[in-house]
Amino acid sequence: MAEIVIRNTNERIVGDDNVRDFLEKQEVIYEKWDTSKLPLDLQTNFQLDDEQKNEILRIYDEEIRDLAARRGYKIWDVITLSDSTPNLGELLNKFEEVHIHTEDEIRAIVGGRGIFVIKGSGDIGYFNVELEAGDVISVPENTNHFFTLMDNRQIIAVRLFIETNGWVATPVQDPSFQKA
Repeated sequence: MAEIVIRNTNERIVGDDNVRDFLEKQEVIYEKWDTSKLPLDLQTNFQLDDEQKNEILRIYDEEIRDLAARRGYKIWDVITLSDSTPNLGELLNKFEEVHIHTEDEIRAIVGGRGIFVIKGSGDIGYFNVELEAGDVISVPENTNHFFTLMDNRQIIAVRLFIETNGWVATPVQDPSFQKA
């Protein structure tokens, strides 16, 4: 279950309904996928090969196609990050810069944990959305945000894109952002 931490007040929001209500007010989509349909060896293997990634896509085909039909996604893949990922530090440096996209950024977490840091509206400022397996989040286009791993430094996520060139970010200089 996702949890939210509002960075400037340290307020923590817990419970699916509370999280969903908060995120809805920020125009962030939050849904859940059933993780019990994914075999444990695919949820806990952070060095997936292409065949295993394709198996995850087959298992969640109905959910992926539903999102694609509702939101216009054209391509999708599986990303795995862990300490065994070559160039993990370089990748995290790229992901951990505040940036925007010209399309929404959607991730379905199917293993491990991660955090989206998103700039909220009004006085909210930046907030963390701590995600775990089963959580699906969509950060709206042109919204300042970034992604990072949690302390366990392991995640498996399904990524969906409207643009066929995949993940393209535009860095944003935001003087109001302060690293935690």
